[in-house]
Amino acid sequence: PGPPGNAALPGRARPGPAAGGSSNPSKRHRERLNRELERLAGLLPFSGELVAGLDKLSVLRLSAGYLRAKSFFSGKERNHCGMYLLISSLPQALNGFVLVVTSEGLIFYSSHTIQDYLGFHQTDVMHQSVFELIHTEDQQEFRRNLHWAFNPPHAPEGEPSPEAGKSLGSSAVTYKPDQLPPENSSFLERSFVCRFRCLLDNSSGFLALNLQGRLKFLHGQNKRSEHGSALPPQLALFAISTPLQPPSILQIRTKNMIFRTKHKLDFTPLACDAKGKIILGYTEAELRMCGTGYQFIHAADMLYCAENHVRMMKTGESGLTVFRLLTKENRWKWVQANARLVYKNSKPEYIVVTQRPLIDEEGGEHLQKRSMHLPFTFATGEAVLYQSAYPLPGFRDPFQSKGRTSKSKKTSHSHGGCSQKDGVDPSSLLGAMMQQDKAVY
Repeated sequence: PGPPGNAALPGRARPGPAAGGSSNPSKRHRERLNRELERLAGLLPFSGELVAGLDKLSVLRLSAGYLRAKSFFSGKERNHCGMYLLISSLPQALNGFVLVVTSEGLIFYSSHTIQDYLGFHQTDVMHQSVFELIHTEDQQEFRRNLHWAFNPPHAPEGEPSPEAGKSLGSSAVTYKPDQLPPENSSFLERSFVCRFRCLLDNSSGFLALNLQGRLKFLHGQNKRSEHGSALPPQLALFAISTPLQPPSILQIRTKNMIFRTKHKLDFTPLACDAKGKIILGYTEAELRMCGTGYQFIHAADMLYCAENHVRMMKTGESGLTVFRLLTKENRWKWVQANARLVYKNSKPEYIVVTQRPLIDEEGGEHLQKRSMHLPFTFATGEAVLYQSAYPLPGFRDPFQSKGRTSKSKKTSHSHGGCSQKDGVDPSSLLGAMMQQDKAVY
């Protein structure tokens, strides 16, 4: 017990472990912080499943972005920017997406349709630097168009810092409104082309976009100078971004079939869009509960997918990969997928996979082409997967299964949940296969 004087302080009774509280102040602080973050996340204007996949920093980033946007669209600014409220409600009909970028290069707002063109979800880009999305050769052109006189201050090499008072990446020089042209001036209209990073199925990894709009004052931001005085509203770029090359008839027809998933670097599922949930039948919670994600892949496709996974970690892109995914109804669905690494501060942060469902005949043709090559390109993988020196419970000797018609049949003796007790790493291909129900084969 502490000194007697401590007990006399009013309102300072300490809850002991018996009362359900933790005796560790750091743990109590973390628990309070986590509770507040959960409350904050629940107030974000996104679906519950999407919010459940956000990390703590993303919750804070999106909350700050939402409050800034709410300040802009409230009060006296509501009529002033009614046109942009209308535009933001019609992005589906515009063959593009709405983009609002501050003078510092921060993405103030992006419509959800950005995912249809670049593959990034709205929550991935909001309140982030736009220069992380733009091709390095086009960044200076974007900076020029952010500046009211097409004359931004010289920026040293490197990533812009949205947090700095005078960003390295744009025209973040503070101006008084009387130093700028009238807001309705044609001098503030903008129309230019930039290449944006694209996670979808294209060859270069970038998509050329035509940005058309104008610079307008961004009200309600309540920013202050280094000396603490309130800063006047600054100009921001309000633009509609459309692909430079119009989509082909085939792209329009297949667009409604494509779905996207988000994964950790080891391929653990993090999120799935609405179309993917319809095609596969799982909720995001069900996808995240099932380990690395390889247990959704057909055993005969695991090594093939793993090889492309390794290629993606080395080069940033997997290339087209055709394989079978297990649906919630225990049926195999052929998909053609392309996975790309998403980088943050020059480090890989997560994987985005764009997938197009195939009919069984198309999948069979790809499987036949694949079988014309060597059955395994990973010699060590074959040895680990099928020729272990130590027999595993629940698996027959692979040489006793020679009469089986396909290697998928060899795995039909696996039982879910036994990988851990048998000493098999559950995140390995063998562990993923042992978690599958033999009934799916």
